[in-house]
Amino acid sequence: MSDPLAPLRRGPWRYLRDADVLHSLCVALLVMVLSGGLVWLAYLIHVWRTAARSPLKPDCARVLLIFGRKLEDERPEQDYIHRLQRGLTLARMEDVERMLVLGGNSGSHMTEAKAGADWLRAQGFPGHVPLILEQASTDSLENLRHARELLKHEELPSVALITSRYHLARCLLLARRLGFDAQPVAAEDRLPGHARYRLRMVLESGYLMWIDIGLRWAHLIGHERMAARIR
Repeated sequence: MSDPLAPLRRGPWRYLRDADVLHSLCVALLVMVLSGGLVWLAYLIHVWRTAARSPLKPDCARVLLIFGRKLEDERPEQDYIHRLQRGLTLARMEDVERMLVLGGNSGSHMTEAKAGADWLRAQGFPGHVPLILEQASTDSLENLRHARELLKHEELPSVALITSRYHLARCLLLARRLGFDAQPVAAEDRLPGHARYRLRMVLESGYLMWIDIGLRWAHLIGHERMAARIR
């Protein structure tokens, strides 16, 4: 039987038990209300521009990070397949040093990273490119933190963030906050225009607003503990 509370244990919602995170959420909501929603609109425009303008291959990054997605029947769903396909295409065509597939357990018996790696190998992933699995995370922030740990034995290389277009702006903000020299790479060939995708971008703009305004507020008031939530 599926767990009806499972979505609340993933993504940003699970952080709501943290007083500092709730503090930042209240500040972001207050700013949104006082601006009459214009601040959210500004973030939505930024998410849309990043989604529309991101390239299909990196300029120079040789380390690829592929973000996972919740599995369906132990297999990657369509958004995740787009991300994996983009990584596979680049691994076959570009001078790729290695690929990290990111994603822990999201309610399935198999981790997102393992399911993604199995899909890549089934499609003929080139054997000369090392495939590294990050299987401990439950959201995008943890994806990047654990990827940084896997790469920490050296100076952090330039990385390409491969994910759905709607997800790129948030991943780019988090990656740069964590010290990565990161470039966005879009999973889809072009920006989809259907209603589900537009809703995704609206939700992403809300997450981005929450994170960015929370960080700015923490720095403004000198709240080091709150700022350290993304570090």
